[in-house]
Amino acid sequence: MSRAALLVLADGRFPAGGHAHSGGAEAAVKAGRITGAASLEDFCRGRLHTTGLVSASLAAAAALGAEPAELDAAADTRTPSPALRATARRLGRQLMRAARATWPSAELDALARGFPKGAHQPVVLGVVARAAGLEPEDAAYCAVYESVSGPATATVRLLGLDPFDATGVLARLAPELDRVAQTAVEAARRVRAEGVDALPAASAPLLEISAEWHASWSVRLFAS
Repeated sequence: MSRAALLVLADGRFPAGGHAHSGGAEAAVKAGRITGAASLEDFCRGRLHTTGLVSASLAAAAALGAEPAELDAAADTRTPSPALRATARRLGRQLMRAARATWPSAELDALARGFPKGAHQPVVLGVVARAAGLEPEDAAYCAVYESVSGPATATVRLLGLDPFDATGVLARLAPELDRVAQTAVEAARRVRAEGVDALPAASAPLLEISAEWHASWSVRLFAS
């Protein structure tokens, strides 16, 4: 295992398509729910403990070798919004393209054949972590970091927020990222014995509703 592979996978410059998505921040800014660093921190904290936890558990389970088709179905049931399901599959497809070029793997090839239109991004992320020689904990950390870094980065552009303030938000959330990643891995380790129902199903209804609203806009800076 090369832990440095995690740096490659989590790097914002890795061509997995995440830069085009705000993680719900664009809709939250327009609705007045994010206006500065303090409200961004609240938004990211909520996203971390819901979407972030679910994504991290799916990624960790995939990294442990759980059946991708079962995990993908579990991701679907945990994502009521059609717009968010479409986004997750689009991001999964883009991540798959980048990962197959970076860490060629029979598992990745099989997943691509099984899901030609893309599997949910966290499921792909876990399989990519396996292909890169990483551990379930690494996959979980990558997922929880993505859950907050996307909105933080997008808000710099959307609000003109000082990048130092946005980075400060991420730093203050770091202890919570640790706890959420650990919880996700613990749940993922129960999948072999208990099935995918062992995975968290934390919900964020406002994110789901906002995603449908955002998808209806004719002009957007971000795809989601």
